Amino acid sequence: MQREMQCFHIDESGFTGYDLLNPEQRFQGASAVFVSDDEAARLIKEFFPRLQAPELKYQSLVRRQRYRKPLIELQRAVLSQFKCTTCVADKRFLLILMFLDYAVEPFYFKRQIDFYEDGQNFSLASLLWTAGPTLFGSGAFDQILAAFQRAAKEKSPAALGSLVETVRAADWNQLPGALGPLALASPECLGAIATPGVSTDAALVLLQALITRMEVQSQGRYEARHDQSENLRRYHELLRRYIDHKERVEFVHSRIASLRFPLKLTSVVQVDSKTSPAVQIADVLVGAAVEAANTLAGQRQGGLDPREVLSLYAEDQFIHYLPSNDFAEQKRLRSGSQASEMIDYFARHFGGGTT
Repeated sequence: MQREMQCFHIDESGFTGYDLLNPEQRFQGASAVFVSDDEAARLIKEFFPRLQAPELKYQSLVRRQRYRKPLIELQRAVLSQFKCTTCVADKRFLLILMFLDYAVEPFYFKRQIDFYEDGQNFSLASLLWTAGPTLFGSGAFDQILAAFQRAAKEKSPAALGSLVETVRAADWNQLPGALGPLALASPECLGAIATPGVSTDAALVLLQALITRMEVQSQGRYEARHDQSENLRRYHELLRRYIDHKERVEFVHSRIASLRFPLKLTSVVQVDSKTSPAVQIADVLVGAAVEAANTLAGQRQGGLDPREVLSLYAEDQFIHYLPSNDFAEQKRLRSGSQASEMIDYFARHFGGGTT
């Protein structure tokens, strides 16, 4: 009898395309869960026996007090019994990491300096996230970030010139290691931003994170399924390109993550979430995780206890892109990372991304 192919079901929350400064959508997330539709249907029936809605939707259920305990218990069961990964990103922090990737690092690469050594790009991004608004003048840093994402999208001489002028108008000498390359109109950096395919779309980063875990968790070839929503079309496109990439290469990302091509992932399928209980489970996981991040950041009130939600995850089930001023921990986690090589490779083959 032929063995059924393993299948991860994926859902996302907080997608805003290239615009990572949307104040109403501060966090973006994605979840992948290795559970069959039959098992997922059984779990939904166990924890929501009286549910009359056509599908399990986290945002609808969490509004009702009587569903909050079952939502916690459902997540506890899924996270303890099945292979799962959730990734949550502070989108402004991701944008700063991308700024460092394209508006700073090429200047240092030209001078044979490894900008990514021991995760120092993460440490600098955390410093900029925290202190940038104070260092460079009122509103100046966010104006720089907005000009950067506009330049990465438009790639026109006018947009690139506006980015340089925005940097020069700020008090960039407060941290010249970060803003100096653009203040000097570094041709390496402007060329990197203008490269076709380079984008501030965070979907690529979240997918990289999910795939590093799905590849480890799968025992062999596997399939990915996701909802038919407009937001997930970008994920579908990227997954197809990853599957089609047959060059043999491997990168060490961090102490706990690596990525090897060709992938064990063999196909990606769009499904109607109403007919896929497993996709509905992924919706609950990512919805609760993104809401927890928003609540802890003071962006939301009510809902589930964010600390209880996050406590359900084992260390290897949760990936985050959040600022941290624990620079020693960043160095420990990313020591030996091949970030520079991986970013160059992804920019060349898939259109960019940060690690």
